[in-house]
Amino acid sequence: MKDEISRVLTMVEEGKIDKEKATELINVLQGKGEPAVQLTKEETSYGNKMLKIRVTSHEGDNVNVNLPINLVKAVLKVGSSIAERIPQAEKYVKDINVDLLIEAIENELDGQIVDITSANGDKVYVVIE
Repeated sequence: MKDEISRVLTMVEEGKIDKEKATELINVLQGKGEPAVQLTKEETSYGNKMLKIRVTSHEGDNVNVNLPINLVKAVLKVGSSIAERIPQAEKYVKDINVDLLIEAIENELDGQIVDITSANGDKVYVVIE
């Protein structure tokens, strides 16, 4: 139960939930209340998560990409083998360990993956949630 409460507190720190929701979740974990909404297994399934990519440049250019995790997995499996056969693309994919990425998804990697801030203020943030 300590791990679950710790995860709830982490979600508050990350701004994913507010204090009221955290209190409700902790009460449920401690057996002091009933959850307001019961999520089905399908709704909590890893396959329903999104890979979110956020890029913000110091010049004000922003990129927001949301990709379903199942799409990412499928593209990794199919796309890398295709890219290896295209001479112009080969140099871009030769150093990417696609099997490692697929394994991370199959093991249900969750949370922040990349958080980079460059010297000139450009930011890149990648998360699965």
